[in-house]
Amino acid sequence: MSEKTPIKTPFFYGWIIVIVAGLAAYFSGPGQTYTVSVYIDSYINEFGWSRTTVSSMYSMGTFAAGMLMGIIGKLLDKYGHRKIASIIAVGTGIAFFFMSMVSSVPMLLIGFFLIRLLSQGSMGLISGTMVPQWFIKRKGRAMSIVSVFGALSMASYPAINIWLIQRFGWQNGWRTWTIVAWLVVVPLFYFFIRNRPEDVGLYPDNEKPVEDNGEVVIIEEEAWTLQEALRTRSFWLVNYVTVIPSAIITGCVFHQISILGQSGLSPETAALISTVTSLINLPIALLAGGLADKYPLRYLMAINQGLLLAMVAALYYADSLTLVLVYGAFMGIMMGMQAIVRGVVWPEYFGRKHLSTIRGVNMMAGVIGSALGPLPYGYAYDLFGGYSEVLLASMIFPLLGIFLGYLAKKPEKID
Repeated sequence: MSEKTPIKTPFFYGWIIVIVAGLAAYFSGPGQTYTVSVYIDSYINEFGWSRTTVSSMYSMGTFAAGMLMGIIGKLLDKYGHRKIASIIAVGTGIAFFFMSMVSSVPMLLIGFFLIRLLSQGSMGLISGTMVPQWFIKRKGRAMSIVSVFGALSMASYPAINIWLIQRFGWQNGWRTWTIVAWLVVVPLFYFFIRNRPEDVGLYPDNEKPVEDNGEVVIIEEEAWTLQEALRTRSFWLVNYVTVIPSAIITGCVFHQISILGQSGLSPETAALISTVTSLINLPIALLAGGLADKYPLRYLMAINQGLLLAMVAALYYADSLTLVLVYGAFMGIMMGMQAIVRGVVWPEYFGRKHLSTIRGVNMMAGVIGSALGPLPYGYAYDLFGGYSEVLLASMIFPLLGIFLGYLAKKPEKID
């Protein structure tokens, strides 16, 4: 089917795009920190590498991947989601296969770079920029469905990967995701993605087009170029409040088994966090979608920073199962809201036309933030023998973010 072929379905095709975007979010799982963290001990035990070495390679690979996210965004805007997403899915399978062949520190660095660029970064960018092309008035509700898939990814991948490693070994764990990428994700993207509703005879939100002198007027929000967005205060404030959670959560999740282990808690107890986070994430994501369509996003951004502060504080004090569950609950609420706010704020503030390019820059900052996140935690452990100091320092950033989020108003173009 050609990308320009009109689509006729008994329901708005935008909901198919929502499901495909949700599956893109789900299948980004192998490149996410919650999957990589499961494999860390396999590398340490098999090759004798230190935790700092593995953390450093992960951070360096993630940082390098983040530097290229702006380019991925431009490619999506220029060539469309269908073509670029299909190519990325093929490359993702190659990246997973490369990870199964890792046998040296340089190979580990390259592998981390590939999975963070293609799986975590690019797949996340794809899932976050497809839906706003199809929805304007209801993009919050649509993005909430995508976020549910993200929550399911976090809930399922750690357990699946633990089972794969224990049953078949870590190498075959990565090869399993290669098969999934090539046999499931590539066909899914190629056959079902359509770039914009206008390309296939439809319109955002399935609303009837406006006609002016017999000509159809394409519905379009106020469009900002990247250069115009960079000159607004809101662009930088929104970047801060969306990047800080990436850095802090990645650092906490990457080291949480070790952090909780210092309080005498078992890895099995730490594993409960993913379950609690995901269970809470699901209803919060659905609720936040409606809130994002109804209330000013700056209020939600400020609230989300407060939740991040509470999450770090709970981890700092976590020395019992109850506090571990509290930590997981705050993380679930925060991540549920964060996914919606991040997915809605960019098209709401800067329009659809250059969305992938603008989001690509934000993803670049976010991926770099997640690259830097684990480093101070690893160094703090080596330097102080624990994590108390770095957790206390981490609380400063969301505290500042509460005020900056509140100040991040929707920008106005001055002609």
